[in-house]
Amino acid sequence: MHRRQLLASLASSVVLSSPAFADKGPRQFNFTSVFSGQSSYYGSYGGKRIISYRTNEAHGTIIVDTASRRLFYVLDASKVIEYGVGVGRQGFTWSGIARVGNKEEWPAWHPPAEMIARELKQYHRRLPDVMPGGPRNPLGARALYLYEGHRDTLYRIHGTNDPSTIGKAISSGCIRLVNEEIIDLYNRTAIGTKVIVL
Repeated sequence: MHRRQLLASLASSVVLSSPAFADKGPRQFNFTSVFSGQSSYYGSYGGKRIISYRTNEAHGTIIVDTASRRLFYVLDASKVIEYGVGVGRQGFTWSGIARVGNKEEWPAWHPPAEMIARELKQYHRRLPDVMPGGPRNPLGARALYLYEGHRDTLYRIHGTNDPSTIGKAISSGCIRLVNEEIIDLYNRTAIGTKVIVL
């Protein structure tokens, strides 16, 4: 489904309103700081926050807005948790509806054959066939595996060890959060969760 069609089909059920509820924790969130260079615990990203957001989607649904580089976890019909994310770079963006088909803690990374070939051709860099999970793994601390039906899309919502990538279009299509926040999202998310990528 093309982005424009998906946006039109969701227009009646998802409406973003102005932020009204901020987390009371130590890292108050100001998403504009992602682009302003304001320093924080996560570098230029200020951390997750709770905001007003009208939606007909069920509690627990994940909505990713790739244009604004934000991920929303639906709490109820009027509130979501908003996380900053890194998204796919030009030529690697996608949209559609998927579900969480698997979850992994400290996941191993299996680069797709196409990625291995592309990295070798463009950058003369040989990626491993598999990289065990751990602090240096590009999937970070947790990963949610996105499926369409019973088919693994090969796209993930995962962690990153590099907070400077939050708010940027930098990945090969996966959605990345800082490690602390992917752990938070992972703990809230069940297998079968609906994921909407705009």
